[in-house]
Amino acid sequence: MKAIRRFSVRPVLPEPLRPLSELARNLRWSWHPPTTELFRHADPEGWQRSGGDPMRLLGTIQAARLARLATDRGFLRRLGLAAGDLHDYLTEPRWYQQAAEPLPRAIAYFSPEFGITAALPQYSGGLGILAGDHLKAASDIGAPLIGVGLLYRHGYFRQSLSRDGWQQERYPVLDPDELPLELLREADGSPAEVALSLPAGRSLRARIWQAQVGRVPLLLLDSGVEENAPAERDVTDRLYGGGREQRLLQEMLLGIGGVRAVRAYCRLTGHAEPEVFHTNEGHAGFLGLERIRELMDDGAHFAAALESVRAGTVFTTHTPVPAGIDRFERELVQRHFGDDGELPGVDAARVLELGMEKPAAGEPPLFNMAVMGMRLAQRANGVSTLHGEVSRQMFAALWPGFDPADVPIESITNGVHAPTWTAPEIASHQGAFSDAKLTAIRRSLREQLVHEVRRRLRDSWRQRGASPAELGWIEHVLDPDVLTIGFARRVPSYKRLTLMLHDRERLTRLLLHPERPVQIVVAGKAHPADDSGKRLIQELVRFTDDPRVRHRVVFLPDYGMGMARRLYPGCDVWLNNPLRPLEACGTSGMKAALNGCLNLSVLDGWWDEWYEPDFGWTIPSADGSGLTAERRDAIEAAALYEALEEQVAPCFYERPGRWLEMIRQTLDRLGPKVLADRMVRDYVHTLYAPAARAHRELDGESAAELADWKARVRDQWPRVRVEHVEAQGATGDSLELGASLSLRAQINLGELAAPDVEVQAVAGRVDESDTLTEPVTVPLKPVGGADLEGRWTFEGPLALDRTGPFGYTVRVLPAHPLLASGAELGLAAAPSDAAPGTVGSGMPLR
Repeated sequence: MKAIRRFSVRPVLPEPLRPLSELARNLRWSWHPPTTELFRHADPEGWQRSGGDPMRLLGTIQAARLARLATDRGFLRRLGLAAGDLHDYLTEPRWYQQAAEPLPRAIAYFSPEFGITAALPQYSGGLGILAGDHLKAASDIGAPLIGVGLLYRHGYFRQSLSRDGWQQERYPVLDPDELPLELLREADGSPAEVALSLPAGRSLRARIWQAQVGRVPLLLLDSGVEENAPAERDVTDRLYGGGREQRLLQEMLLGIGGVRAVRAYCRLTGHAEPEVFHTNEGHAGFLGLERIRELMDDGAHFAAALESVRAGTVFTTHTPVPAGIDRFERELVQRHFGDDGELPGVDAARVLELGMEKPAAGEPPLFNMAVMGMRLAQRANGVSTLHGEVSRQMFAALWPGFDPADVPIESITNGVHAPTWTAPEIASHQGAFSDAKLTAIRRSLREQLVHEVRRRLRDSWRQRGASPAELGWIEHVLDPDVLTIGFARRVPSYKRLTLMLHDRERLTRLLLHPERPVQIVVAGKAHPADDSGKRLIQELVRFTDDPRVRHRVVFLPDYGMGMARRLYPGCDVWLNNPLRPLEACGTSGMKAALNGCLNLSVLDGWWDEWYEPDFGWTIPSADGSGLTAERRDAIEAAALYEALEEQVAPCFYERPGRWLEMIRQTLDRLGPKVLADRMVRDYVHTLYAPAARAHRELDGESAAELADWKARVRDQWPRVRVEHVEAQGATGDSLELGASLSLRAQINLGELAAPDVEVQAVAGRVDESDTLTEPVTVPLKPVGGADLEGRWTFEGPLALDRTGPFGYTVRVLPAHPLLASGAELGLAAAPSDAAPGTVGSGMPLR
């Protein structure tokens, strides 16, 4: 019989063991081995059954065992040390508190998913794992973040395979009372809630669950409350599930409800109010609209509120393709922000103006969450150097007066949290590894992976309907002395899960080579609605089922954090073969590198900027060559096979000294670059601190002044013209290195004045079409005032600091001390005969 109701009965811990509860509820245990070992020692068998989840362990441990532990002096001593260590970690000053510059009092970090630990399954892939590592690293360096997300009662799906290799999904019910969470409560003990107004008089209510990630609180909004109607109760049912309206409601709850949850948390706990709001991808973009509404309720007009909100907002884009961005029909958004919807007092037309994109020919206009995110944030970034370049191209239309290179989108390369992802055997070693020690550690990690693969493979085949009598062959799957390659990630088409299958006979020869065999471990999930991704998985699974190769290549279903923490350390080489430049960053290779696993990858994402021959190998790519997709795959697959046959396998088997040195170089030189604490420090210095300063400067009066100034500049900009440019010191078309020109430009500013603009000389080498390459800018200064026709004269020297074809032009940008950059308004004026592709003029979209 099935129970009609489910609830959790929590154990009452004996007084000496009470600190176990605090240790279990703070997710620092997930990256702190001494605490993990304490729970393992409390009940080794129970720890195994709980899947390494302290909350589940404490919910099942027998009272008799607790009574024995309560009198075990050795255990109590270890418990006291762990509790004291956690207290010190939570209270002692860290890097952030010791910084010399004034930093934000608090930062709110919004993300649709967070991968903290397998015990809190609220993630689907790289975006969530990155968000989890961001919070952990912020905690480690003392950065005062507040994480904000949604609590999905079914999380993301669990994956299994059918007999013929087709992906199957199931969604286990998650009981918040069995997770490391606590309800945020009002002073009277009632649950704190937020509510959103929906059309037709409906409402969407959500409670606020809190997880503690070291020093960082993570607030998760849960719509599964009885007061909601069934449709509203299901809004947070599944991560990335449901139709378009459910997705819109999820993003409204995350953004608008998330801001309200932060306000409630700060009110109830005394935590400092955030000065900076960080939108991790466009899903949380509505947070800016809620903050505008707050300021309008306090008397600000829309334009001033927009400037104030933008000053303190950071937007991070993670997608390199427009198809990866959430878009909604105009009518759907308009209905939810209409007169009887959310954000009363904020005109729905204003909301639409912030998010509407220019459609392609023949397509309807759509509301674009990333476009809104860019327009509501004064500072934005991509997640690797190459992705920053791609993002500047992708969003260039928002800054129509500028070349993509001048679009104000920064690059901060992702990082990964070393304490989470580094094997203890690697992390605990002090000093340099001897050859023998390093060889032994790598083989031990490989052997652990072999046992893990066999266990998981057996479970998978049992789920596929195989009997134990059919599975004896699994005992011979993989070999701890064979070169082991890992490939694990989500399965969109651009990651090319099956590129390795392009020439199956050649791959088979690699796997079965008599002297230099290779073995491959593959894992990954396709989105439940992505049948093309499921077909790729099925194609690979059918290959791995072949009795000729199944001992050398395996596919493991249900890829998640638990599997990943075994997979990265146990592999010798991490394979990544996306279609360049569609991998925004690709942090799985970073996690592998922390364990001495060498990378073999297309030069995409982070590998494009940090690859060196001492760290691994590249797969030459054929991007930009105009080939068909099939021909490009054939070329790059051949390059992959060649790299394995001629470089990787010979080095592993025939040059062990060189292999060990590459591992050392990976650990010593690459390892420090890929760390999440480096990433968070970069965010603090590059984005958070400037955003906080701008937020403080833009109080009510200054925000209104800036809004009025922008309106005046936009109104006058069509009259701004570069009427004449001349250079003194030029005696011909060929000049000597080290010489200089004296530039003089006459600029008509209409009713604007010189302090409203910056006039720049833009100079550099020129190509055959007279386009400036690698340009530099030199400011020109006003000389005197305007003449009777409104013309101003600007002058300045231009040094000729490089040889070869050289050129220059002049451009005019809006200038104000409260702008983040001269490109912020998307306005620029240049001579009408300016070199193509150098500068241009245009009207702003923001």
